[in-house]
Amino acid sequence: MSYSPLVLRLAAWSIAVALAVLALKLGAWWITGSVALLSDALESIVNVVSAMLALSAIRYSRRPADAGHPFGHHKAEYISAVAEGVMIVVAALLVLNASLPALIAPRPLAAPLPGLALNAVAAAFNAGWALLLIRIGRAQRSPALAADGRHLMTDVVTSVGVLAGLGLALATGWAILDPLLAIVVAGNILREGWRVIAGSLGGLLDSAVDEDCAQAIRAAILAHADGAIEVHDIRTRHAGPATFIEFHMVVDGAMSVARSHDICDRVERALEAAVPGAQVLIHVEPGHKAKPGALPVK
Repeated sequence: MSYSPLVLRLAAWSIAVALAVLALKLGAWWITGSVALLSDALESIVNVVSAMLALSAIRYSRRPADAGHPFGHHKAEYISAVAEGVMIVVAALLVLNASLPALIAPRPLAAPLPGLALNAVAAAFNAGWALLLIRIGRAQRSPALAADGRHLMTDVVTSVGVLAGLGLALATGWAILDPLLAIVVAGNILREGWRVIAGSLGGLLDSAVDEDCAQAIRAAILAHADGAIEVHDIRTRHAGPATFIEFHMVVDGAMSVARSHDICDRVERALEAAVPGAQVLIHVEPGHKAKPGALPVK
């Protein structure tokens, strides 16, 4: 299964969006000199790199299966998502590096209101784009696109926190709130980086489908495997938009090859309808291969 052209277009546009948001945030930092706004801008630099990684991974994952990659190239997206998680962690370290000197010698902000206004525009722009990427990424089962959206949403949360904190700093006159806020931002970025990495490692390690999908698979088999005796050793895994399903189907040993093949075709069509992107492999076995605890279909 390949993605719709929409996924590729969104991944390409994400680079332009990330560059535009970066320009706005750098402008906000330049006007104010705020280390918290600088930390927000540093995270956006990572957004640009991450968007480029996501586009490259999605393009590569769309390649059809070949002799060297008979199961396709879908896992390229998980590699991209892990790399993005690492980049998020790097962003957090950059924020800490910029924050600690300012914590020792805090200084008041210059021209705060125009800078905060620029950052607010960047946050609103990012929020709309992040929600779009997450929605389309989930619908199209694109780990790279969804990870990019989650990363941007973390950036939005960071920006909102920075705006609120700097507003408090201006109201109280406590300049030290600026670097303290940047350190809090770094902690939030680290947390999101771990979430992105952990979520993507599951795909690289061939995690099974969730229970809802597993139930849909079992239901499709039960409803369309008439003529078989049982099914056992069902194994599943996700790889981007593809879901690999394999199992053993036990039939009467006297059944003809043609008839058992007809049952397999019927079950495969049902699974492909129930699970988008399903790639099914069925191993047919004679009756004496039945196992205790199998899924009876007769």
